[in-house]
Amino acid sequence: MADLDAHLLKTSRTFALAIPRLAQPTRREVTLAYLLLRVADTFEDAAPWPRARRIEALERFGALLARRAPEETAAQAAVWAEEVPCAWLAYRELLADLPAVLDAFFALAPPAVELVRAHMLRTIRGMAGYVARTDGAGELRLADLADLRGYCYVVAGIVGELLTELYLLERPELAAVASRLRERAPFFGEGLQLVNILKDSAADAVEGRCYLPAAVDRAEALALAREDLRAAAEYVLALQAAGAERGLVAFNALPAELALATLDRVEAAGPGAKLTRREVYDIVDRVNQALERDAPAVSPATWDPAPHPGLRGASSPLALSS
Repeated sequence: MADLDAHLLKTSRTFALAIPRLAQPTRREVTLAYLLLRVADTFEDAAPWPRARRIEALERFGALLARRAPEETAAQAAVWAEEVPCAWLAYRELLADLPAVLDAFFALAPPAVELVRAHMLRTIRGMAGYVARTDGAGELRLADLADLRGYCYVVAGIVGELLTELYLLERPELAAVASRLRERAPFFGEGLQLVNILKDSAADAVEGRCYLPAAVDRAEALALAREDLRAAAEYVLALQAAGAERGLVAFNALPAELALATLDRVEAAGPGAKLTRREVYDIVDRVNQALERDAPAVSPATWDPAPHPGLRGASSPLALSS
């Protein structure tokens, strides 16, 4: 885990705080899923590359996930680490170490390998579809709210679905809430992605990524993010109600709580606003203390009890925690 954790710390913020809370083997599975997704993100975000080159890299990466091919992987990783137009040294280091990351991936239990691979391939195909829509300068412009939600599903909603299926492996205690978790998983991912898009919209625009469509009012996107984060709270409380281990609850509660606090800050101060390190530590401490008391890991008083419009017969987060 040491080398994997080193890559995680260099390429992540929120998840580097949360993943160490997970017990094995889920921790290793989620770490590898995150790192593989980061590789795909690096290709998707490589705007200076021609569109066809980015799509080719995504497709080749997908092919490497399909089977063990050590020599091919090593050769391709060396090329990518040298040629991918990426300013972040940590991402280049991850690309260079892709052979070791894929070795660790293929060493996972077969059910986890199949789950990660299947969801990764869906994400890769979706990313390639959006890259195909970029213009000659590598810029992507989304059309409307449905287009924005489709993009969020590809890059984050599928991730929520993948993580949920990994949690359900060998955890019979979660069977009773499996359908509730599966219903909320894509909204959880969408909410986290929308918060990032709203926070980073000014910087993204400079780099040719316009994820907030001109036809979508910013207030509408903020409201949708809040609805999604309510679903995220319900997800966390469903885990608690089912008796999930503390680390699994914390892993999901931390990003949900950090996203909500970030959304509040962005709504008040605009794009680019973010939490201070002290505020992050305070949220982590609050979640830890709640779990110590067997209290709700999210802050129920901050969540509107109205159900997410995309959920059937959703219950209030407060009801789920009782």
